[in-house]
Amino acid sequence: MKAHNKWLTAPLAAGLAATLLSGCGTEQGEGSGNAGPTVRVGMSDEIVATDPAGGYDPGSWLLFNNVFQSLLAFPKGGSEPEPDAADKCAFSGGSKVYTCTLREGLKFSNGNPLTSEDVKFSFERALKIADPNGPAPLLSSIDSIEAPDAKTVVFRLKVADATFPSKIASGAGSIVDHREYAADALRTDGKAAGSGPYKLDSFSDTEAVFTANNSYQGNAKRKNGGVTLKLYRGDREALGKALSAGDIDVAYRGLAADDIAALENRTDAKGIQVVQGSSAEVQHLVFNVKDPVAGKLGVRKAIAHLVDREALVENVYKSTATPLYSIVPAGIAGHATSFFDTYGDPDTAKAKEALRKDGVSGKVKLTLWSTPNRFGPSTDQMMEAIAGQLNASGLFEAKVQSVPYEQYEKDIDAGKYGVYVRGWVPDYPDADNFTSPFFGDDNVLGNRYKNALITGELLPAVAASPDRSQTGSTYNKVQDLVADELPLLPLWQGKQYAVAREGVTGLEWTLDASTVFRFWEIKKG
Repeated sequence: MKAHNKWLTAPLAAGLAATLLSGCGTEQGEGSGNAGPTVRVGMSDEIVATDPAGGYDPGSWLLFNNVFQSLLAFPKGGSEPEPDAADKCAFSGGSKVYTCTLREGLKFSNGNPLTSEDVKFSFERALKIADPNGPAPLLSSIDSIEAPDAKTVVFRLKVADATFPSKIASGAGSIVDHREYAADALRTDGKAAGSGPYKLDSFSDTEAVFTANNSYQGNAKRKNGGVTLKLYRGDREALGKALSAGDIDVAYRGLAADDIAALENRTDAKGIQVVQGSSAEVQHLVFNVKDPVAGKLGVRKAIAHLVDREALVENVYKSTATPLYSIVPAGIAGHATSFFDTYGDPDTAKAKEALRKDGVSGKVKLTLWSTPNRFGPSTDQMMEAIAGQLNASGLFEAKVQSVPYEQYEKDIDAGKYGVYVRGWVPDYPDADNFTSPFFGDDNVLGNRYKNALITGELLPAVAASPDRSQTGSTYNKVQDLVADELPLLPLWQGKQYAVAREGVTGLEWTLDASTVFRFWEIKKG
C-alpha cells in the first residue's frame, strides 16, 4: 500500500484540558428541512479536492462526509457503521461477498435519482482513476461490482475483508452522480453533485458554502440552515482572531494549545467555550530498520527506554493529548499497552544496558527528522523535547532537523532518514486501520520493516473475522511483536477540540473516533 494523504494532517484543534459545554448537544433534531441560522466554521486545513476520487486528506473528507452519501455511515459516538444510503447490507460467502439494498427515494442534490448504477460507477471510477491523492488504496480489496437491479449492489472481494463495511462508510465510499462525473478523470470545476445532507453552493481557496439539500433521504437531522466554512490555509493567528472578533462561530482544526490558552485568557473573549471530544489521532516516532544507526535494535530499545511521553504531553501539548503505548489507540477494540508492558517508565540504566548488549559504546549520534506543519504546529517542539530527553541520559548526541514536507516525503521514500515523525488520522475506527497500512511492502511508514508472521498470518486472520469483538487477542500478538522489534514507537493519542462562541451547541457529536465532522449536529442560537 502506498503512502497517502491521510498523513497530511495537523492535529485537531487543541487547547488546555477543557470541560464539555453543559447541555451541549441536547437539542432535538428538527428534521431534514431548513432548521435555524447558518453556522460559520473556520479551520486551518485546506480542502484538496471536491471530487471524492481525488481527496484523502482531512479537509476534503470533511466536505465529502457532508455533501455525499455512503451506503453506510458511522452514527454519532459509535464505531459500528449503520445503513445510510442503503436500507440494509450483509455479508455472504465468508466475508467475500457484500450485498446492499438501497433505500427508497434517493436523489442527488440536482434532482437526479440515485440508483445502484451510481454506486457501482462511483467505486469503479475511484479505482480506475487511482489518483495518488485519492482513496483507491482503501478500496483495493474489491474484485468486481454488480448492479443486478436499480436497488441492489453486490461487491465481490478478492479476499475476506470484514472491515469492508467500515471502509465504505468513510469518505472513500462517497456516491457520485454518473451523469455529472467522467469515468476516467477527476472533476476540476470545484462543484459537487451528491445526495448528502448539504449541497456545495460555492467553493474557493478561502471559503466553501454549504446549504441544505432538501432532496436528502438519510439518518442525519439538520439543526442548522447551512454552513459557511472559512479556510485559513495554515494561518493559526488569523483563525484565532476570526473567532475572537465574531467573524466565525466555531474554530475546528488548526489551533494549537497556546492559541486556545490565549483565547481563554483574553478579557475581550467572553463567551468563548472549549469543547472536548474523543479522538483516534495518533503520532509515532518511526525507525528505518535498514538505517546504519536506527537499524540497530539496541539503539531503538534505548530510545524506547528514554522517551518520556508524560513530559511530552504535559509540556508540549498542554495535556491536549494522552501518552500512547500501543499502535491501536484507546477506545478502539484491540487496544493494548504492549510498549509500556515491555519498556515501562523511562529508565536510563535499562537504555544503557540495551545499547551495550547490542555492542554499542560511546554516545550515539542521531538526527531526528521533522517537518514543521503537516503533523501539527507543535511537531518541531516535540522532536526537540525528545532530543533533549535522549541527550540528558548521557547516551545520545541527538539533534533535530526540520525540512519542508515535500522534501521530507522524498527523503523518507529514498531511505535517507533513520528516525522521523509520522501522524495518523484513521480512515475508520477499527484496529485494522492502525495495523494493516503499517506493515509489508510499500507500507505507509516507509521504514523498510517486514514481518512475515504479521502480514502472512495474523492480519489476514483478523481481516476475515466478521465479529470484530473477537479480534483482540490477535491484535495483542501483533502489538507485542511490534513492541519487541520496534519499527516505530507510539508517542501520543490526541483529543479533539473545537472552540465555539456562546450559543453554539451540538459540537461534541462531531468530535469522536470516527473523525466525521457532522455539520448537521451544530446549532446556533
